[in-house]
Amino acid sequence: MQDALVERLSSPVPRYTSYPTAPHFDEGIGPDAYAGWLSALGPRNRLSLYAHIPYCDRLCWFCACHTKHTLRYEPVEAYLKGLHAEIAAVGARVSQAAPVTALHFGGGSPTLVRPNDMRLLKSCLDHNFAFSPDAEISVEMDPNDLDEARHDALAAIGMTRASLGIQDFDPTVQKAINRIQTFEQTRGVVEAARERGVRSVNCDVLYGLPHQTAKTLAETVRAVLSLRPDRIALFGYAHVPWMKKHQTMIDEKALPGIVERFAQMTMAGEMLVAAGYEAIGIDHFALPADKLAAAARNGTLRRNFQGYTDDRADALIGLGASAIGQLPQGYLQNMPATGEYLRRVEEGGLAVVRGYALTEEDRARAFVIERIMCDFGFSFADLAARHPAFAGAIRAEARAFVAGDRDGLAHIEGERFCLTPAGWPFARTVAAVFDAHLASGRGRHSLAV
Repeated sequence: MQDALVERLSSPVPRYTSYPTAPHFDEGIGPDAYAGWLSALGPRNRLSLYAHIPYCDRLCWFCACHTKHTLRYEPVEAYLKGLHAEIAAVGARVSQAAPVTALHFGGGSPTLVRPNDMRLLKSCLDHNFAFSPDAEISVEMDPNDLDEARHDALAAIGMTRASLGIQDFDPTVQKAINRIQTFEQTRGVVEAARERGVRSVNCDVLYGLPHQTAKTLAETVRAVLSLRPDRIALFGYAHVPWMKKHQTMIDEKALPGIVERFAQMTMAGEMLVAAGYEAIGIDHFALPADKLAAAARNGTLRRNFQGYTDDRADALIGLGASAIGQLPQGYLQNMPATGEYLRRVEEGGLAVVRGYALTEEDRARAFVIERIMCDFGFSFADLAARHPAFAGAIRAEARAFVAGDRDGLAHIEGERFCLTPAGWPFARTVAAVFDAHLASGRGRHSLAV
């Protein structure tokens, strides 16, 4: 019975790191709209910055990020010059009094940036934005890139959170995804970061990889637990070869089936909870003292393009090729192609090529979907207070879903729509019920578990 339920409820749906999701962005939102939206941010608006480094010195076949492989540093140098130009162009349009409360370097592999270039990049950001003294600065790290000089540079820019991609330590799995990385390398990076005062360490683990079994995943989880990271992200491998051609290098016959994926996810999650971690949403775990766990407990957990976060900023500004931003008016995405991105920013302009202006109904449904993804439910009263024009219709949709729910995924408790524990693993599937754009058929998505 459980296996049949898993197969039926695991149809592809969005990950809901935004609503509407990226396939619904269009070219009607461009540089002029972006300039206006930036100028509307006031001195009291808290800002979060995302800086994208779209290069890797090796290409991991499982990766679904916007990145490209290079064995030469010259393209990275040219790109950084353009990134400096965009930072200046965006900073000139934002109130210099608006505090930056968070900065995230993502990729690609930000840690392939040479030490002095990383210092210069942070200096450029400091010159164009006003950082709060307690701003969180997180960096996605590839242990294969790191040396003492790079560790020192990351300490110099004030990194507060190190985020390490691990995936799986099993050699057969690593070979199948072209991601060779030993436990000893990983432990060395964690120790080096902590020795330099980094307050928080995050580790990413994947399930559903080729040749991965419950046994190999359990061994990886035990190894990760020995590092005692503050946060652990347990992601399901998203096999999207129609979007990421390098994933065709992965043998699809070696991928575990949906039922096995679900078993791997459940087993790993139970191991993490047994080790003292608190479950956060659908795929994160944190030690009780971590701020993400506190946010989950007090109802302030958020979800954005980086996943679950305790970031309370009013605007997320995306910097770099393909970077996505979220401002009060809606979403924006930069030109993904690095050559065209560089041309646009070096001419003194902004690189936005598409986006989405939110309607009031979008905001109401975004609230509902985010709360389902973060809290496994939402309050009818909160929805009515925030979005009275659409509260009645969405309440009716929630009641209709519960009335027709033969799987026991959700129920109504007073003024709340709540997923049951049986429904928690299928939060994406339940959230999709409230997605008014999904039926348009734009975009293809990964499996729901």
